[in-house]
Order: sequence, then structure tokens, then C-alpha cells
Amino acid sequence: MSMIGITSYGAYIPWHRMDRQLFLKAWGGFAIPGERAVAYYDEDSVTMAVAAAMDCLSDIDPHTVDGLLFATTTSPYKEKLCSATMALTLRLRRDLRTADITSSLRSGTTAVGLALDAVASGRSDSILITASDMRLAPPSGMTEQALGDGAGALLLGKDNVIAEVLGSYSISDELAATWRGESDTFIRSWEDRMTMDESYSKVMPEVITGLMKRCGLSQKDFASVVFDPPSDVRRHGRVAGELGFEPAQLLDPGSIFMTVGLLGSAMSIVMLVAALEQAKPGDKILFASYGNGADAFALQVTDAIQNLGERRGFKRHIESKRMMRSYNDYLRWRDIVPLDQARRPDRGHISVAANWRERYVDLGLWGIKCRQCGTPQYDYGAMTTAPVRVCAVCQAVDDFEDYNFARRTATVFSYTQDMLSPSLDPPASVAMIDFKGGGRSLFDLTDRDPDQVEVGMEVEMTFRKVFFDRGLNNYFWKARPIRC
Repeated sequence: MSMIGITSYGAYIPWHRMDRQLFLKAWGGFAIPGERAVAYYDEDSVTMAVAAAMDCLSDIDPHTVDGLLFATTTSPYKEKLCSATMALTLRLRRDLRTADITSSLRSGTTAVGLALDAVASGRSDSILITASDMRLAPPSGMTEQALGDGAGALLLGKDNVIAEVLGSYSISDELAATWRGESDTFIRSWEDRMTMDESYSKVMPEVITGLMKRCGLSQKDFASVVFDPPSDVRRHGRVAGELGFEPAQLLDPGSIFMTVGLLGSAMSIVMLVAALEQAKPGDKILFASYGNGADAFALQVTDAIQNLGERRGFKRHIESKRMMRSYNDYLRWRDIVPLDQARRPDRGHISVAANWRERYVDLGLWGIKCRQCGTPQYDYGAMTTAPVRVCAVCQAVDDFEDYNFARRTATVFSYTQDMLSPSLDPPASVAMIDFKGGGRSLFDLTDRDPDQVEVGMEVEMTFRKVFFDRGLNNYFWKARPIRC
């Protein structure tokens, strides 16, 4: 029987971080030590998932992927498949399975289980899983400080497996510990006696013990133990100790919690990515996640992990950050408080028809390349609404092939910083950029320090949310200074 397991991984942590002391300054009371990751105003669970998936597929042909599963508790839509948008953005094939797995903090590991079943059955050779969350808690509480934003991605398959799945075990548990109703903006939680004592502290030991029994493994067999913590991260260590694991075996969730916070459905997968970054061939990893029950997996790292190409993963994203100036920025970016609107004409409605016509150009960042002289062009979107028919260099007519700009780096040719344009983080930064290999176009700049923008600055493309209208999100690509 062929080996089945993880063949690649990726992660994404937002550039912006907030020192938890800012919560103390805003509301008083007590501040949890450390900082938390905060998605920018133009990010959401979809854009972060795309970023993690791009990291995971950085040196992999996207056409080899047979399916995409998107796990989240904070989908921007109640009815619309986000994974379909992501599949086009990631340049995946049209003949693949897409699904959104929602409503549970363990939706990421649920997706892992479904992907393993699909690969084991022979119906698929490679399934991409991405988990992403940006949960909101009521202002002034401790939960608001504890949460963080981020995404993780895993590619499961049979070829070049870096971590074989030896076995799995799952249980279901009905308890209203943490939830968010149909009309709720913020998550709700019951008292610790229920959420900790009657749920997490009983369910997690049950699933881990069940996994070890099924696989014939004991505590000493694992080099790393990875399972997500509850809102009280101290319970994680207590559960691990009661199960008989040594502190040296644990991927310390405290360090992740102190630097990015609790990442919702992405937490366990991001923790696994951090463990794989430091794993050695032969290591066994226990991987588990909790949420109205729990899932657990036993993994064994293979020699192939030494040949995995470079990833930004967790470690390199952590090293790249900008500290936020105030708690008010967080309130503004999340639309938690109403703000005075700029005195400008109302923006036109999103055209569903135009979005559909230009979906490959807007979501996939596809341009054209002249077959005669090899000149790439991206002259859509802000530049013109009509397709280019004449090469800008050799004037050849209607003789082009598709050319993708999404992974191309570029340099700033010229830019402007607009203090009058409506922006949730003024000034609005816009740049004309020259892609390496050819192509010039105008894009918004994001994740930038306005004082550091300059002509000749190297930038990369990032998928972002640009407009919200009548329940629809308009997604497009922006340029940002190269991270890491």
C-alpha cells in the first residue's frame, strides 16, 4: 500500500501586530502579556487562506491538485462557496472538488480527515487544505486580547510525502462551550467550569488516548506533541502532563499564543507547520484539534522533508511584522465603531456581470504575452475596461498567450500618497509598478510604511479585499513590500 500523508505545508501571519498593553490603555483592567496578530483592513479569512495556500504551493504545479477544502468559522459568506473563488485565484484546475468546512474550531482537522479519505480511496491524488480565521470578541474583555488572525495550509497526497499519516481517531461531543449565532458578530462562551472542566479537559485526553491505543503507540514514541490550547492556555500544559507527556515533547502553544494569539480553526494547523519546520526524519508527531469533539492523527516524518523547498511558514512570517500604533486602528479596521464618512460621491455598485467576465484577470491576475516579441502586458482593471488587442512594442494584433503575474515580483516606478482619498489607514498609497520580466500597471500598495515607500522599492503581489457592496466582496490584487 502506498504511503499517504502531508506532502507540503504553508502558513500566513498578518504583518500587523498589536501589543496587548494597548487593550489595557483603552479599557483598563488587566493585559495579557505579549502581542496578537491583526489582519489588515483589506484582509479576511479568504485572503489569508490564499496567502497560506500560495506558500504551500510555492514550488508545486497547481494543476496537480485534485481538490481544495477551506476550513473556517469566519467565512465572509453565509451562502457562497469561498473555495471556488480561491481555486481560481490559486490557478487550480476547473475539474476539481471544492468545499467550505465551517462552524467548528476543528474544521481544519475535519478537512484533513476528509482529504485523507479521498486520497486513500483513490478518488484523488492530492488535496489542498487551508484553514483561516479572524474571530471577533466583545471589546474590553480578555477574549478580545487572546484571539489572533492567521492561516495555515497542508497538501495531502501520495507522492513525496514528508509526514506519513499512521492513523487517526475522532470523537464527537455536544456542549455549548463557545458559539456564535446567526445574528452574532462576536463569539460567546460559557463559564470555565463547562468550557474547560467538562469539555476540553475531558475530550482532549479521550481522543489522544484513543489514538495511541488504535496505533499501538505510547507517549514516549512521539518527538513532538501538537494540539491546540483553549482560551486558558494553561489548561494545555495541564492536559499534557496528565496524559504523561514531558514538557520537551510539547510544541509550546504559549510561545505562539504570546506572539500571534489563538488562531481559531487555523491554530492546530499553524502549530503543526511550526513543528514540521523543526522536525527530523523519523520523528513521530501527535497532531490533534478540539471543537465539539476532537480529531487526532499520528504522523511520522520521512526523509523527503529534507528536500522540501523553502517556505515562509510560521517562522519567517513571525520575523516580519509592524507594531500597531493604537487600539483605535483595530476598531476602525474591524468596523466595530461607526466613523464619519468622507464627503465624496457614493461609490458605484459592484457589477456581478463585470466581475464574472473579468474573473480570470481580476482574481487570477492573468495578463497576456505577445507571441511575436515576448512582451508581457497587464493593462486591465484600473487602466482600461477593454481587452488589449495590439502589442505595445511590436504592434502585433491579436497574437497573445496567457501570462500570469500573481507570483511575479516588481519594482515601484512611481507612486503617490493621497491624504484626501477615503482610506481606513491613510494615506492611500498607489504605485505604478514594473514587473520583472516585463509588464507595467497601477496597483494599490498595502502592508507598507508610507514613510518607507520609494521609487525602485521591490514589491510582490498579494490577494486582498478592495470593496464591499450589498453583501458581496470585491477581491483583487495589491502590491506590498516583499516580506521576509
